[in-house]
Amino acid sequence: MGGDGRDRDFTDVGRALSAPARSAMVGLLMDGTARPAGELARAAGVGAPAASEHLAVLVAAGLVTGRARGRHRYYALAGPDVADALEALGALARPLPVAGLRRSREADRLAAARFCYDHLAGRLGVGLAEACVARGWLDDPDVLALTDAGADGLRGLGVDVDGAAAARRPTTRACLDWTERRVHLAGALGAAVGARFLDAGWVARTSGRGLRLTSDGRDVVRETWGVELVPPSGGGAGPERA
Repeated sequence: MGGDGRDRDFTDVGRALSAPARSAMVGLLMDGTARPAGELARAAGVGAPAASEHLAVLVAAGLVTGRARGRHRYYALAGPDVADALEALGALARPLPVAGLRRSREADRLAAARFCYDHLAGRLGVGLAEACVARGWLDDPDVLALTDAGADGLRGLGVDVDGAAAARRPTTRACLDWTERRVHLAGALGAAVGARFLDAGWVARTSGRGLRLTSDGRDVVRETWGVELVPPSGGGAGPERA
């Protein structure tokens, strides 16, 4: 996304997001995964021809990219900047009505724990960020800058702190969480923490966008961050400060 100081024309992006089907598609891609057109069509409740038209609009607006894999074409968000912008927009957008037990449980899981592109979000992500600030691992709740103590502590947990510091993106960034209306940790370090949680089996992906906190993950978060995680009714994780 550019930074040349000129005013921005939001109409292309606004038009791309104006259809409920396209909104549903980008919502499903917010966890950083690449998904086939058929899966996105089912999530949006449209047929294959309509899905192709909607995806073409999203690609033209620069929100989504498509790549062929064998006989199928997979789509993903165009990058972390797009995910961050959509996450912030989510704090302004009205929530969709929740109908049925399955959708209610999925909403609970999303609010409890999910990936915002490549970093942890929901009550889990916000709880970890606030606990890191309280412990002096991150400095300034509006910036979430990494401290020396934080670097040592996260290295001790197996987080690739040095790789995050060398990445070609901001090391840390405060990302406004659309369900909690508070910030969680984004940037290269947020991605490294998310990768460590996934690789260590502390969280597991569910069938939708939500994450399930495992028993090992619950123990690590409680013992390291002092955050007690209470699972929602449909499974997942919801932090409460211990």
